[in-house]
Amino acid sequence: LAAGCILGVRALAVQLGFYFHMLQALGLPATLQAGSLTPAVKFTVGFMLLFSVVIALFKDVPDSKGDSRAGVRTLTVRLGPTKVFWACIWILTAAYGGACAYSLWAALSHTSGAAAAASAAAGGAAGIWARTAASIAGHLGMAALLWQRAKKVNTERRQDLADCYMYVWKLFYAEYILIPLLL
Repeated sequence: LAAGCILGVRALAVQLGFYFHMLQALGLPATLQAGSLTPAVKFTVGFMLLFSVVIALFKDVPDSKGDSRAGVRTLTVRLGPTKVFWACIWILTAAYGGACAYSLWAALSHTSGAAAAASAAAGGAAGIWARTAASIAGHLGMAALLWQRAKKVNTERRQDLADCYMYVWKLFYAEYILIPLLL
């Protein structure tokens, strides 16, 4: 139940709710129809879905011993905290890599062909590439911070796991600084 709430709220309700709120605030049509979501919104929902999966999985890692004693068969109890911990780190690493790839793809699609004319009116290619560079640098930086923290975690120490879990939440909220850079 908790995992479903995390996924539903963090990945879908917040992202789509904010998007439709902004459309309405700008006086634009705010309806969910086929093709009404921009590629950036679709990517953001997917990215935050991965992040939410990690948060949902990671929340049980620090409590694996208590869950085991209580007979609660979480994934962490079944696989062990070390495997779930590193799975979470790798999922986030893939998400950050995906953000870099998406940023590059979006910049290329906005600076070639018919989209180039539209991008010229919105600040031109230089502005697009500056946003792309900032997005890629930001996502690589957050991945580096994640790995720097993860390598220090002793998965046998509950406090290390709990501290890293809280750090993942900080990275989650820091992502909202980078989302506006997406094209």
